[in-house]
Amino acid sequence: MVNQVYDVVVIGGGVAGAALLYSLATFTDLKRVALLEKYPSVASVNSKATNNSQTIHCGDIETNYTLEKAIKVQRSAQMLVRYGSQLPPALRDQIIYQFPKMVLGVGSQECEFLRQRYEVFKPHFTGMQLLEKSQIAEIEPNVVQLNGGDRPEELVAIAILGEYTAINYGALAQSFVEQAQAVTNKTVDLKLGYPVQSIQPVGSNYQITTAEGTVTARFVVVSAGGHSLLFAHRMGIGLEYSCLPVAGNFYFTPEILNGKVYTVQNDKLPFAAIHGDPDITVPGKTRFGPTALPLPLLERNNLKTLIDYLEVLKLDGTVASVLGDLLKVKDIRNYIFKNMAFEVPLVNRRLFLQDARKIVPSLQLEDLEFAHGIGGIRPQLIDRTQRKLILGQAEIDPGEGIRFNITPSPGATTCLGNAEQDLLRIQQHLGCNFDRSWFEAESISMAQS
Repeated sequence: MVNQVYDVVVIGGGVAGAALLYSLATFTDLKRVALLEKYPSVASVNSKATNNSQTIHCGDIETNYTLEKAIKVQRSAQMLVRYGSQLPPALRDQIIYQFPKMVLGVGSQECEFLRQRYEVFKPHFTGMQLLEKSQIAEIEPNVVQLNGGDRPEELVAIAILGEYTAINYGALAQSFVEQAQAVTNKTVDLKLGYPVQSIQPVGSNYQITTAEGTVTARFVVVSAGGHSLLFAHRMGIGLEYSCLPVAGNFYFTPEILNGKVYTVQNDKLPFAAIHGDPDITVPGKTRFGPTALPLPLLERNNLKTLIDYLEVLKLDGTVASVLGDLLKVKDIRNYIFKNMAFEVPLVNRRLFLQDARKIVPSLQLEDLEFAHGIGGIRPQLIDRTQRKLILGQAEIDPGEGIRFNITPSPGATTCLGNAEQDLLRIQQHLGCNFDRSWFEAESISMAQS
């Protein structure tokens, strides 16, 4: 293959990479851009609809978000809804979905926490409602009902009704690519089945070597999950970071929830609290989870990435110390041990049932079915310098025409917001024009028009 030269090459065809390709094609005057993806289709790993929570994270019911973070995430979430709402209705309805959603407080302590949080967040999230037990029962009767009456615990929920709350990130990624390639007077190449072997600086550009030949780029953005860190390390960049991949498993039940029901996050745990959601890929099922289990893989169900993980782990005394410090925290230690037990046959469903009954108290063992092949991996970063686990997404930018994005939750929700930040750095480096007006437009309502 003849070496092709592009203004920008995006490596990684998940929803983050696809959003950037769309944004490059639509909002800049760059003439030649490309996306390289090692698999035969986009969104084959964590952006695949079955491998994530299918949630538009807005910061309203995610109780581990500060107000500052929630407002920032809300802006990106509204971008997703704005994009989806502008699509033809038939396509829109395959990508974004409306369900009621709530975060449920069980017991006096959690209920008081939600009441206080509601007062702080309500001015910024005008769709919020504070629901008492009887109001929760009107929306999610199975959350309240037990043995023919109401469950005994005090219940309060922060709810958002009538808005887009669920999303098929795989379909979204495909839509981004199709929209990008529909732009005229530009070269927008999608190169599927192009595993990247190396990235090397050549003068002011970068040469990307793939199994299919070489590609040259004036700017490179790597959005390849945990492999972003691997590529960075191989270039001697981001060596202050290591990686802790955390896998999530789920269970199916019959359809017992009308919408998304989250639970209050334990602020001592860096992992998601259990929630129940209608599964948009399996009609008639409610999906509960996730469990969380560290796995030595950069991709779920891909044993070949074990070697990649060992390379990016860079296990030494510092990393071992950070992991040891996590285990010293009682809540984290108990959580990890419990999630390990979730993997033990015969006892796993019984243990998970105890957690799921916090949401649906009448749930029975026979209702639970392990969701085989469902769930992805979150590549949580370890900051070796600050000796701590980094929560949420991260980026590595040495300021030399290359960026590495590592985007666990809420990275999929913030794909357009992340693309905006990538474009600002690309603009700064290449001197191109970037029409930012769409990103800065006043957000439309999250509700369907």
